[in-house]
Amino acid sequence: MTDRPDLSSLPSDRQPRRRLLAARKFALMASVVAGLGVAVYGFGPSASPSNIFSSPAQAQVNNEVRKVERPVGFADIVERVKPSVISVKVNIKEKSASNDDNDDSPFQPGSPMERFFRRFGGPDGIPGLRGPRGGGRAITGQGSGFFISADGYAVTNNHVVDGADKVEVTTDDGKTHSAKVIGTDQRTDLALIKVDGGSNFPFAKLADAKPRIGDWVLAVGNPFGLGGTVTAGIVSAMGRDIGNGPYDDFIQIDAPVNKGNSGGPAFSTDGDVIGVNTAIYSPSGGSVGIAFSIPAATVKSVVAQLKDRGSVSRGWIGVQIQPVTSDIADSLGMKKAEGALVAEPQANGPAAKAGIESGDVITAVNGDPVKDARELARTIGGMPPGATVKLNVLHKGSDKVVNLTLGQLPNTLEAKADNDNDKKGLTRGTDVPKLGMTVAPANSVAGAGREGVVVTEVDPKSAAAERGFKEGDVILEVAGKSVSSAGDVRDAISAARSDNKNSVLMRVKSGGQSRFVAIPLAKG
Repeated sequence: MTDRPDLSSLPSDRQPRRRLLAARKFALMASVVAGLGVAVYGFGPSASPSNIFSSPAQAQVNNEVRKVERPVGFADIVERVKPSVISVKVNIKEKSASNDDNDDSPFQPGSPMERFFRRFGGPDGIPGLRGPRGGGRAITGQGSGFFISADGYAVTNNHVVDGADKVEVTTDDGKTHSAKVIGTDQRTDLALIKVDGGSNFPFAKLADAKPRIGDWVLAVGNPFGLGGTVTAGIVSAMGRDIGNGPYDDFIQIDAPVNKGNSGGPAFSTDGDVIGVNTAIYSPSGGSVGIAFSIPAATVKSVVAQLKDRGSVSRGWIGVQIQPVTSDIADSLGMKKAEGALVAEPQANGPAAKAGIESGDVITAVNGDPVKDARELARTIGGMPPGATVKLNVLHKGSDKVVNLTLGQLPNTLEAKADNDNDKKGLTRGTDVPKLGMTVAPANSVAGAGREGVVVTEVDPKSAAAERGFKEGDVILEVAGKSVSSAGDVRDAISAARSDNKNSVLMRVKSGGQSRFVAIPLAKG
């Protein structure tokens, strides 16, 4: 039996303290023995390892771990949406290819997508580019697409199927079907195809709401022929203008997209299609995290028309427009640089017939403010021909309302006027002080026309050069007044200075098109 300390012989004032020390020592010994006992029990031959992890303390830890949010996975979403995605393969006969032996662009010369192709540096920038042209070989190419209905209607890019003699699709289960092109829209690079051989295809839903910057996005497609590939990223930006045309309104995503992904869907985490992948920016030849998708709202509008009549009709008011810069706003007396500046109304177009003139600024459509020229183009283009619209217009400093009926946007652009003036006939001209250029009456210079003054020389270090003026440009108006001589230009500039304007607005004709340019006025 263990001896215990006798506390009875101690003075009464010290006995409680001794009892406390003894109790603490006993408790410490007991805990050590208990700990050793657990250790011996845990590693003994008759112990069950599972007993170690079934203690109340360990169970509490496990419960806490389960409560911690785990990394987001996309497997459930992918399993649901992936069957709706198809791989698209096209073939073009040799005779179609032989006409383009020296052209490495997959788009029609002069088309908006062809200009984008040139701007972003060649074939590696286009995720769906066909094989080499010319050389007596047929062209084959592959892209992506997705079903939008159970009866086989599917969406892809126009540049994937444009000019194709044969279209085949491969579904997620590996089956191959022939398809026909129902209609295409070059301006938005969308195409609607119809797959034969079934009436119960799994299909995807186009999103009703716009995504937000930072939302997750899944790209599913056929990069480099590797069908059924899934990549993930986020929405990087909205409303991107990539120089494709006035209807640019792309969603920028950073999900890896490569050649062959063209026409494939970009899914939200709800499993809806937020956009159709159409192009990438790729200085390296592969994905660098910058891809562009056509928004679902645009896809809905275009596909509905392609299904009904095989083509797209857009509203048209017949004006050449440009953005309102801060300098232009200042010269017009506007408080904000908003709206769309009318550079030139087309003769006999709806706008011209309604009284809209060069220099007017369209600020609203049916009461909705117009942010810039691109927004006006998209708004009008989204309306059907024949619709009546109300335009708010700033005309010579005063607000007015114009009602007009939309025409139909021509499928092809009208031939432009002479692209270059006859520079051989340029004369020395008269210097316009403070602007850094010389001008001469247009009617005195061969090929310059009868109206305005032609620019005969530009100081490369001047404000005029910075604003893009070049030899051969024709100045038609200065500060809203027609000019026909250097004296007219000087008088208009002097009047602008007298009105304490910081810049003067000029209407300039260059390459057959008109535009407005605001040039800052030097003091003195």
